[in-house]
Amino acid sequence: ASISPFTEKDSIKKVRGGGRLEFRSGGVENSCPGCREDTSESSREEENDIATRLPELREVLELLRRQRKKEEGSDPSSPSKRWKAGNVFLVGTGPGDPELLTVKAVRLMRTADLVLYDRLVSTSILDMVHEGAKLLYVGKTSGYHSRTQDEIHELLLNFAEAGATVLRLKGGDPLVFGRGGEEMDFLQEQGIAVTVVPGITAASGIAAGLGIPLTHRGVANSVRFLTGHARKGGKDPLYVAEQAADPDSTLVIYMGLATLPALAERFIANGLPPDTPAAAIERGTTEQQRTVFAELANLPSEVAATQLVSPTLIFIGRVVALSPLWP
Repeated sequence: ASISPFTEKDSIKKVRGGGRLEFRSGGVENSCPGCREDTSESSREEENDIATRLPELREVLELLRRQRKKEEGSDPSSPSKRWKAGNVFLVGTGPGDPELLTVKAVRLMRTADLVLYDRLVSTSILDMVHEGAKLLYVGKTSGYHSRTQDEIHELLLNFAEAGATVLRLKGGDPLVFGRGGEEMDFLQEQGIAVTVVPGITAASGIAAGLGIPLTHRGVANSVRFLTGHARKGGKDPLYVAEQAADPDSTLVIYMGLATLPALAERFIANGLPPDTPAAAIERGTTEQQRTVFAELANLPSEVAATQLVSPTLIFIGRVVALSPLWP
């Protein structure tokens, strides 16, 4: 398979700050923007080790807090000196193509102090973040979480309380299977201002690129976004209801690659015709995109033969046959 445009478990994660924020056993060092990242095996292990990195994150926080106290001066009660908490922006970066970013997302990427980014934020988009921002990978993939969700919450809160402008970059749209709602609720309960910047969700961006209308008069009168997620990396989808097998709807399944055989079997058992047009798209809208078209009953075997990998989005419905690429 070609090199992934996204951040995988064994990728070298982008970390930087005021140049690049290098995490070493002795603490945090700010080096020049042009310095090359350490690609040694020991560096990879350290990068993925939460236990070794959290102390250095605390050191960065302490630096911010000392700066806050300095700026407050000797009279913190003065309105002009009173420190204000920073803002958190939950920003969707779309399905991978940087040209699908919103203008607002690009503007924030040029001004943020700290950027926490997920696995499905493409490397070409990360390259657009200004050199003065600190970059920190907090992504998740099946069976591997670089940070727990609670740790992500605390990182966002701590840096915001220290006065930083924090950008939380998420693939697609932050409120579509992105857990953005959980992060927003947590921060707002702590009194932190949160702004959500929508992104083009993968369903819209990938469908547009393939010429698949999500709805079409006389073919599909609704569209449903579903998760094919299974508990602890299993093969049985958790959240697909019987009512989802509607031949008049377009079904779009996120995180459904591992559970695709069970999904197809369940949809057919609940009433979808086996010859329903379907498609599976790996790394949609990027140069590494690969697409499999097939009837629903044959899609799992065709996907397995092509060896698609995550992230793969699945479309099921008669509208798929309207694509000019449908065989």
